[in-house]
Amino acid sequence: MTFEIRFLDSIGEVDEALWGKVTSPFLSRAFWLALEACGAVSVQTGWAARHVLLLENGVPRACLPLFVKNHHRGEYVFDHGWAQAYAEHGLDYYPRFVSSVPFTPVVGERVWLADGVALVEVLPYLLEAVRQLAVGLEASSWHGLFVDELTLSVVAQADLPIALATRSGCQFLWRNQAYDSFDAFIETFTAKRRKNVKAERRKIAAQGIVCQFIEGADVTHEDWLFFYQCYERTYHVRGQRPYLSLAFFEQIGRTMSGFIVLEVAVDAAGERLAAALFFKDAQTLYGRYWGALADIDCLHFEVCYYQGIEYAIAHGLRFLDPGTQGEHKLVRGFEPVLTYSLHWLADSRFMAAVSDFVARERVGVEAYFDEAMAALPFRKGD
Repeated sequence: MTFEIRFLDSIGEVDEALWGKVTSPFLSRAFWLALEACGAVSVQTGWAARHVLLLENGVPRACLPLFVKNHHRGEYVFDHGWAQAYAEHGLDYYPRFVSSVPFTPVVGERVWLADGVALVEVLPYLLEAVRQLAVGLEASSWHGLFVDELTLSVVAQADLPIALATRSGCQFLWRNQAYDSFDAFIETFTAKRRKNVKAERRKIAAQGIVCQFIEGADVTHEDWLFFYQCYERTYHVRGQRPYLSLAFFEQIGRTMSGFIVLEVAVDAAGERLAAALFFKDAQTLYGRYWGALADIDCLHFEVCYYQGIEYAIAHGLRFLDPGTQGEHKLVRGFEPVLTYSLHWLADSRFMAAVSDFVARERVGVEAYFDEAMAALPFRKGD
């Protein structure tokens, strides 16, 4: 058997045979093509693709998404301190390599595999290619973000050409315990927490605000225009520019409508106030983007959390992933979950320092996880 490595500048060059096992909307070919087509992922935006394609006897077997980056935006695993440490020693932290789903802090597999190919078989070859490319481009490091448990187990058992430090983080996830209604869900809360949630929902209902879900195939151009107006405002109020364009959303609306559901909040006069875009697969509803044209108390909780939970229950989904950060999710029934990323630094001195740092950081993350579990609103014994 002869193995060959090729570096690809576009996801469109990845053989379609490698997409057959994909179940996540964020690893679908349509999602990645839309990121490229709208210009969000490009050399100009600092996401220069050098995807690592592994071929066996000329046949594509696996592909590791890889970006050459000169900034940290759109990653959600923060390494500013590492960059500062490099600068203080007169060294360049950038460029560096990142393997992630751009702008998407969702846990999942990070290698596309052909049928019959196991990750443990190909990961050493892919990472050796990363190491060699780092030498050629003088890149400081490689970072695999929000990796799944399979990847972690492979890293633990495989003979890899580079040493990897595992970094921990914490997000929040709603779990469907076979609830038949939202009321059944909050019935598991303590009386105080249940009362608080009901009060928040009454604030919205008292204003005559209702929420409507539109399945992806039924989302119109006008719906996308309204959604984008809301999404864009979320960034503008913070003095930022949105990562994604209207063209991106309209393209995924055409090419992956089965993975999408749009929620719109409407006031008593029939005027649209807010919108949220969810993705879904066979098990999970993912809250990804939201925005509102008016600042209304508790509207975010209703649109992004409570309505999402109702949708998940009604459609038999096991989880609601509401996005990164936000301790306020805890008291509304979202449980803490640990996330992981993998890091390799070419300079052995900094690799040792980072390995020590993430080990110490992990102690704090795990302590935070325990505190978060204790803050959940559920009655003891439930």
